[in-house]
Parts: sequence; structure tokens; C-alpha cells
Amino acid sequence: MVNAQGDVAGVPLDGVRVLDLTTVVMGPYATQILGDLGAEVIVVEGTTLETNRVMGPGPHPQLSGTSLNLMRNKRSLRLDFKHPAGRDALLAVAATCDVVVTNVRPSALARAGLRYEDLAAARPDVVYCEAHGWPTDSERADDPAYDDVIQAGTGVADAFRRQTGTPSLVPTIFVDKLCGLTIAYAIVAALFRRERTGRGERIEVPMSATAASFVLVEHGAGAIPEPPVGAAGYSRILSPHRRPQQTADGWIHVLPYSRAHYESVFAAAPPEFGVDPALYGSGRARIDNADLLYGQLHAVLATRTTAAWMDYFREQGVPATEITTLDELVDRLPVAEHPAAGAYRQIPPPVRFGGATDTTAAIRRPAPLVGEHTEEVLAEVGFDAEQIAGLRASGAIPPDPLDR
Repeated sequence: MVNAQGDVAGVPLDGVRVLDLTTVVMGPYATQILGDLGAEVIVVEGTTLETNRVMGPGPHPQLSGTSLNLMRNKRSLRLDFKHPAGRDALLAVAATCDVVVTNVRPSALARAGLRYEDLAAARPDVVYCEAHGWPTDSERADDPAYDDVIQAGTGVADAFRRQTGTPSLVPTIFVDKLCGLTIAYAIVAALFRRERTGRGERIEVPMSATAASFVLVEHGAGAIPEPPVGAAGYSRILSPHRRPQQTADGWIHVLPYSRAHYESVFAAAPPEFGVDPALYGSGRARIDNADLLYGQLHAVLATRTTAAWMDYFREQGVPATEITTLDELVDRLPVAEHPAAGAYRQIPPPVRFGGATDTTAAIRRPAPLVGEHTEEVLAEVGFDAEQIAGLRASGAIPPDPLDR
């Protein structure tokens, strides 16, 4: 795919080589994004199957439905970096990489000799990004952290408590994916600076700080000024009525945002649903009265079918949509063919470059099997067949992975 300028569209990171020492979803999602942007990603896998490879059912013992997309545009290198020879081999590969990404805990990185200082000795201009649950200078630096734990510790569960009375979690691993996006943009920024200065960079992305800054954008609210002028929490978002609305035959979600939107909704309501226009006459009024207005909205929308409402809202320009199921989302995806797993649904990259409409062209490699490219990658950095065989014999290249 070539744009009008003669450049390859959709691969702005072409020529960037990334060493991926991450697990589960947060780091692999970041490196999937970098791979989709054109980077060459080498993922290091050890003695057990990576969690995302067994995250739910899949068509192959090493490939879950999750990993078929999460592991794309990557090559897999089997190495046990806790083994001295494995670490030496890893450093040889790292010396050829522009970026190293890890979510290994700080103490484990120190024991393995894979801190920034160690990698910078092999590649002085390396962009090194480490992502952990908490900042490395905090007392919790080495505590284990997963999406659920960070959601609970950064106000997400409390926001649900304020809305419904019960602390809850968002039913998607949103902190992992939010941090993956943050890792990706931080690395791209560091690479841009390196192009200008020639200097590498140590980047740290704490999950807790990332999630807290995200949640507090609107939920800092009146508690942000000092002294506070109100409580934390954005009242419109915390209304228990802020949820999809039931129609006469299904579900819909309507978000009247302006005075004109509310006028359109209530103009179509039966006479008994009279609402004082002062309640929605200004932006401040719509926020302050959101709970009452949303409650009225539920009652009004139950009087017509989903199709009737959607026709009306499109005509009036009111923001609205039918409820889309997860199955419907998957059914809309294009079908691709994996050489080992067969047909699967491909999640296209969301970003369009150069006016492209088919972004699947950015998917250059299918998800690899574990260790599929071990010999290939090691040969690229100078290991011959005898040396690679020695690594296997010593256990530095582990045998077939075990399901954790």
C-alpha cells in the first residue's frame, strides 16, 4: 500500500526493531500497536505458555482467540533469560534493537541483569520502557498488579459504588489496554526525540499512575481546586440512570447533549411527560439535573420501538444508537487465514494512514507459534547452528512450553 508521496502507507515505524519482554495483555497490546505501525517486534517467551496464549478457547493449543490478534506482527524467540547463557543471548539480540519493553517486576529485572543500565551497556541509544503496577520508587514497587487490582485502587470501583451502591469493575481489562496505549505513545515520543538528539531514554509507565490520571480527568471535579469547591466525582456520569434505555421492543442508548436535543426528545413524548425546559436550558442545568432528566428519558423511550426512535433521532440529529452485542461486533470482522490455526476473525488496526480504508494491510505477520523464530533471530545476531544447539542442550532455549 503506497501513498501519493511514494511512501509505504501505514508503516511509520518501518525499520524500528523492538524487543518484547512483556506478558499477559498490557505489554503485548503495546507491542501489537507498535507492530501494526510497522515496527519489527521480537517477543521473548520462556518456559511456560504466555497467559494470552491460553486466555479463553482457541483453534490451536498455543493460540487462543485473544492471541491470534494480540501476537500478530511479531516473531517469537524462546529463551530463558534467568539462565546465564540465555541472558547473554538475549543481550546479543537487544544490542540490535531500538526499543526494549518489559513488565517484569523491578527485583526480577535486577536479579536477571536486565535493568536499563544493563541494556544501555549493550545499546547506548536504546529506548527502554518498563511498566509495573506502581512506581519503582514507591514502597509497592515490587507488588504484583493486575487490571482488577489497579481498577480497585484507582477510583474505578468507587465510581461504581457512587452510581449503584456497590463497588464494581469495568467488564473489560481497560487498565491493561489503557497502559498499553500509554506505553506505545511514550515509546513513539522517545523515538522521535532520539531522531533529533541521538539519545536513548528510560521510560517508566506505572499502571496506578496511568489509571488514576485517566479516571481523574473528569472525576477530579470540584475536589481539584484548592481549597475544594465540591466533591470528587462528575455527577452526570455517576447518575444511576446513565445506562442504556429500554424501548417498546428492545434497547437503545440516547444521549441528548444540547438543549435542542432535549427539545427534540420531549417533543416526541406523550403529553403526560411534560418536563420544565429550565431543567435543560443551559449546559450547567443539564449537568446539575442529569439524574432527573435521564430518569425521564427512560420513561419516554419505552413508548416507541427502537426502529421508530432511531429513525426519529437520525432525522433530528440526536446522538443515539442501537445496542450492539459482542457477537455482532465479532461477526463484522474480516476473516483471515492462519497457517497453523486456520480461519479466524481479524481485528483491523483502527488508525488510517494515507487515506487507506483497508487497514488490514498493516498486518504483515500472523501470530507466531512459541519459539517459531528462535533460530532465525539468533542467526541474525551471529549465532551459528552449533551455538544454537548448545543453547538448547543447556536449557537456555527451553523445551516445549508448559501450560502455566
